[in-house]
Amino acid sequence: MRLVIARCQVDYSGALTAHLPMANRLIMIKADGSVSVHADDRAYKPLNWMSAPCSMTVRAAEPDEAAVTEDLDAAITEVWTVRGAGKEPSKLQIAIAEVLHDTEHELGVDPGLQKDGVEAHLQALLAENPETFGVGWSLVRREYPTPIGPVDLLCKDADGGYVAVEVKRRGEIDGVEQLTRYLELMRRDPRLGRVHGVFAAQQIKPQARVLAEDRGISCVTVDYDALRGLDHSEDRLF
Repeated sequence: MRLVIARCQVDYSGALTAHLPMANRLIMIKADGSVSVHADDRAYKPLNWMSAPCSMTVRAAEPDEAAVTEDLDAAITEVWTVRGAGKEPSKLQIAIAEVLHDTEHELGVDPGLQKDGVEAHLQALLAENPETFGVGWSLVRREYPTPIGPVDLLCKDADGGYVAVEVKRRGEIDGVEQLTRYLELMRRDPRLGRVHGVFAAQQIKPQARVLAEDRGISCVTVDYDALRGLDHSEDRLF
């Protein structure tokens, strides 16, 4: 991972456009090629980013670019251009005025998130009961490996198509982003073909559901107690 603290301005163009004026910011460049720009707040969420797969080029600023900045005391010296590889062209342009810190660290292979007891058990129950997602579904493998980590379940639907299932106790936007990255990589494997995605959780936030549906990912709300056999419909009064 490369960490750069620089005085920079940032412009994004794609499905929408966004501009960050000149300021000191942290730029993270990860081993998978993804680039994110952070301020000194907001906890984990970047101000702007480009998810992998993407490519970055660095060049010296042209004379006319060097003078184009809202901060008269900051002349642009370099321009970093990050381009997305998706169907819709997207570009993140970072204009560097001054690099304050630049360092690289080898993090090695990450062991992945250790799920809590409920989430791990939920994944195991769904693996044992794939027809929770539909009649005729079957499990291919748990923890199916991808270059950036394992997807929770790889299943086949009733038509024989492959489905990647990401399981969460609480479904939020981060989980949808995680599944999106898995799907991008899995769909490059000719053995799998057009892999569909399912985001499964006990509770799915509305924003996460909207994002998932926009990306063609199905959402399934899972009843944990019913899967555990603790919630028998025949015992209910209503």
